[in-house]
Amino acid sequence: MVDHPRARKLADRIKVIVAQMLDTRIKDPRLGFVTVTDVRVTGDLQNASIFYTVYGDDEARAGTAAALESAKGLIRSEVGKQTGVRLTPALEFHLDAVPETAATLDAALLEAHRRDAELAALRAQATYAGDEDPYRRPAESDDEDEDA
Repeated sequence: MVDHPRARKLADRIKVIVAQMLDTRIKDPRLGFVTVTDVRVTGDLQNASIFYTVYGDDEARAGTAAALESAKGLIRSEVGKQTGVRLTPALEFHLDAVPETAATLDAALLEAHRRDAELAALRAQATYAGDEDPYRRPAESDDEDEDA
């Protein structure tokens, strides 16, 4: 989404402004423990998508989403004041799915590690179905014939 240096710079600035606003100025009791994880601004600088995570359960996430939606106007006006751009971008708040994805990946990695350990235990107890070395070797009598 962000491929222009100006958009990346604006996104970084918006991230700082929104984090400060959530920390100091927004006093909504529904607002949970919020972390702004990323901000993406379109190339035309018209829209900004703000990604955030909330520490807590689904109820805390829902309350935080409602608090952010109600404070969107105040946050946007502060973004406009501090950035000084001609047109302040429209803000959209999105709950970041990174923690859930990370938890899923952690579970998959733990399962893979468990299966690797199980396979290693089976490998340690395994025996050969036939001889240890299944390849035929020339007989010693062939060596004696060549010497004669």
